[in-house]
Amino acid sequence: MEVKNRIILALDVKTMERAFEVADAVSDYINTIKVGYPLALAEGLESISMIKEEFSSKIIADFKVADIPETNRKIADLTFEAGADAIIVHGFVGADSVTACMESADEHDKEVFLLTEMSHPGASAFLQPAAEHIAEMGVELGIKNYVAPATKINRLETIRNIVGKNAFIISPGVGAQGGETSSTLDFADAAIVGRSIYLSHDPKNTAKGIVDGIKL
Repeated sequence: MEVKNRIILALDVKTMERAFEVADAVSDYINTIKVGYPLALAEGLESISMIKEEFSSKIIADFKVADIPETNRKIADLTFEAGADAIIVHGFVGADSVTACMESADEHDKEVFLLTEMSHPGASAFLQPAAEHIAEMGVELGIKNYVAPATKINRLETIRNIVGKNAFIISPGVGAQGGETSSTLDFADAAIVGRSIYLSHDPKNTAKGIVDGIKL
């Protein structure tokens, strides 16, 4: 996935009005938007297609899919049919559940991002001990796209070393959670920024400032 300026907008707002305002403001700098549960639950899955059509954006659905294979497959099918270019899938549920999403992605000509470890402090309790095994499983399954935390650079580096230099890693936690763009992009292919942009009084100039600070 080609991500403009190596920045992904996490658009975790709850109305289409605000989603459109922010997406429009940053459109000169960002072409990839991560839509999660806040917007999808508030406005429906059509929020994905609406943003995609209005701004020609690439959409990553951050649904952190984590269920049995049959349910995972239904979630992935519905998400891709709504227009998402990729879906984020939890790895801790095992290879069979992840494979169900991969099969859906293949049939829809879309992509899967395997979530190895999350960016918040609580992830250290249960996810972190499994993260390396999840990344290894992803490599065995032939997955090319991964999610690893910007808030824990040593962990991000570890995941990079496991999945290899040719894998594509996106990294959440930049900005409000404390992650720093430049160090994140030493190991990730794209940094995910949410609150720092969408809560800003001037999302356009905030996005510009983040992009201007990146050594591309």
